[in-house]
Amino acid sequence: MGAQQPRAPRAPNWGEPRPGAGRRAIERIQGWLRPVPSSRPPALRELPAALRHGPLADAYLAAEGTQDHARAAAAAAGAMDQAIAAEAWWPADVWAHRALWHYERAGLDLEAIRQARLIGELRSAAGDAATARRYFAEAIDEARDVGAEREQGLATLGLGRALLDLGRVTEARRLGGAAVDLLARSGAPELEIDQARALRGHEVAVGEPARGDA
Repeated sequence: MGAQQPRAPRAPNWGEPRPGAGRRAIERIQGWLRPVPSSRPPALRELPAALRHGPLADAYLAAEGTQDHARAAAAAAGAMDQAIAAEAWWPADVWAHRALWHYERAGLDLEAIRQARLIGELRSAAGDAATARRYFAEAIDEARDVGAEREQGLATLGLGRALLDLGRVTEARRLGGAAVDLLARSGAPELEIDQARALRGHEVAVGEPARGDA
């Protein structure tokens, strides 16, 4: 999901309650780099009937039935990828959360961190940068804890893009600079570093003409 997905005109209904004014105020106080509390459910609900069809769903349900969390996570992640390709945002989100839940139960920490980031990316792609932020923030915090600098850098880049979509340009550019450093240190592909540089923008020194000036 390196390339940005087309933006949807309206954010989907994810089936989650929208935060009230008090909750939004708390999130603002917490700041742009501090993670908000996790919204992950302690247990999975039954898979919606509309998603119980197809080879990937069959593979997922078989793995879920035997509590093979690693296989269930992989099947759910594959179904998420298919739904994202079709820009079917609600099914993608359902599968993405199930993949995250199973990765955590399987003890696959790095995969869980990546999955949290991917939820942020798909919500951003669906036009919901506001709720995407908390998934990026969780991924940043957990990647930092395990020393996964590339994932931390990618999540920082994702959070910066979400803030840019919300009009918070200064914070977004600052995060772009942080992402450049993290990705470069981790030996990430040059394409990812270039994307972070693009978010950071060109810093003009005092007395230096801005790009495009005569």
